[in-house]
Amino acid sequence: MRKQRTEDGRQKTEDRRRKTEDRRHILFSNFCILYSIICAIYGCGICSAAGPAEGPRAEASEVSPGGGLEGMEKSVVMIRSVGQEFDFVTPWKEKNMSQGVGSGFIIDANRILTNAHNVSNNKYIELQKEGVAKRYPAKVAFIGHDCDLAVIMPDDASFFEDTVALELAGLPGINTTVSTYGFPVGGRYISVTEGVVSRIQMDIYAHTGADSHLVIQTDAAINPGNSGGPVMQKGLVVGVAFQGLRQAENIGYMIPTTVIKHFLTDIKDGKYDGFGSLGVMLYPGLHNPSYKDYLKVPQDQEGIVVIETLMHSSVEKILQRGDVLVQIDDYKIDNDGRVKIYGLNLDMSEVVETKQIGETAEITFYRDGELKKATATVALNRPVFEFARQYDTMPRYVCFAGLVFVPATRNYLETWGPGWVTDMPFYLRYLFRNSIQLNTDRQRREYVVLSEIMPDEINAYAGAFKSQVVESINGTPVWGLEDIQKALEKPAEDFYTVRFMGVDRPLILDAKAASSRQSVILEKYDIPQQARLPGPEHVEGEVQQ
Repeated sequence: MRKQRTEDGRQKTEDRRRKTEDRRHILFSNFCILYSIICAIYGCGICSAAGPAEGPRAEASEVSPGGGLEGMEKSVVMIRSVGQEFDFVTPWKEKNMSQGVGSGFIIDANRILTNAHNVSNNKYIELQKEGVAKRYPAKVAFIGHDCDLAVIMPDDASFFEDTVALELAGLPGINTTVSTYGFPVGGRYISVTEGVVSRIQMDIYAHTGADSHLVIQTDAAINPGNSGGPVMQKGLVVGVAFQGLRQAENIGYMIPTTVIKHFLTDIKDGKYDGFGSLGVMLYPGLHNPSYKDYLKVPQDQEGIVVIETLMHSSVEKILQRGDVLVQIDDYKIDNDGRVKIYGLNLDMSEVVETKQIGETAEITFYRDGELKKATATVALNRPVFEFARQYDTMPRYVCFAGLVFVPATRNYLETWGPGWVTDMPFYLRYLFRNSIQLNTDRQRREYVVLSEIMPDEINAYAGAFKSQVVESINGTPVWGLEDIQKALEKPAEDFYTVRFMGVDRPLILDAKAASSRQSVILEKYDIPQQARLPGPEHVEGEVQQ
């Protein structure tokens, strides 16, 4: 009997182990699916605010040029923040508050550089220097979620007394040693870890989950709390610690100074515009000699094939499917879509990332055997279905007759949980993966979904339509959330007829009953206003925030 119980216990333990392994495989598969979607679209390998008056400063020579801690307490700061996210299914609600600790460091002009994820959706921020008990309230001056960087400023200029601003260097060499400074979890003092630079490449930044920029990989441990701290080499900053790889030990990543300098240059005009792109999808097809002949490209010519341009992108009228890009500015493009830049073979998008929004790039390409040249403007070129997570913005919505309409965004899709890539309804997954090809409406600004139904007698039979994508209301096409509000503002004789994409039956609401129940539903579910839209004309009950 005892042996049987022991065997049963072993079997249960083995079953639990297998379930854990299965879950890990599922999560990793979800990541691979998402990674392939994003790479197809973005490419993965694709007014300065016046600072406070300066206080007395220590000399820069006091910072140790080696890997020790001497002098770094004058430059590295601890950042405490309190944040609160919105619920993207019922967007008038906010989730529980969370607290976090991160790192930052002082740069020129009395500014503090850190990661955007340290201060996103913040309600309150405070700074603390090592060895100083006083905490200093601070605010975000500029934030770039696409590059996971932010500049924050203390309210009290005396914070900068007896501090040292760190200076930026270039890219570190492969197989060279760097030191990462910060305040990792488990201590109140600056910690330093050393590691070796092992790789420099394009990769996805985890903060938005979509934007891809240059990253530097190192075996220096980057733990929670280290994020935002400087990575040093020979007394100069070569990067900002920002993320690690959970599937492996001692693999950390830093944001290189090429990205940092782009961000700091961008904000000089008083606002952050972001990193641009050409808005084109590419395919490394010229490895196949037959395909090269088919596209009438010389056999000794390398390049990368255009398979799609984003609608409304800055190259939509310049490039077309089947064109072969062979050069951008003075950089020749190989069959993998890479160029030689900074002494490294990197994705051609790195050339684009050296430019600010509105600047241009000269592109050379083959079309039907003819070599052509054109000037392309760098622009944001975002897809109609935004793949990047959104922060620091109150989500928009329209609520009518208990039906809650929201834009289809990454934030909304992630409400399905850690396995959202596979757990969300198949039609949303298909739209998420293929929205660029599926959308043929040039007027479309976004997709809109019915995110939630606040139960009431007027919508008692509408449950089957939850999470469906709206196509039209009373014959008015829905190309954005504002179209929902406009359609509902039009007088309806008898019914509101809501049609959904790919659904052969409509949702029917009695017009008079829906209007009469509106205020009752808003009050019953503590919904502060019928809609939150960009224009104040659509906001009821509260001042637009």
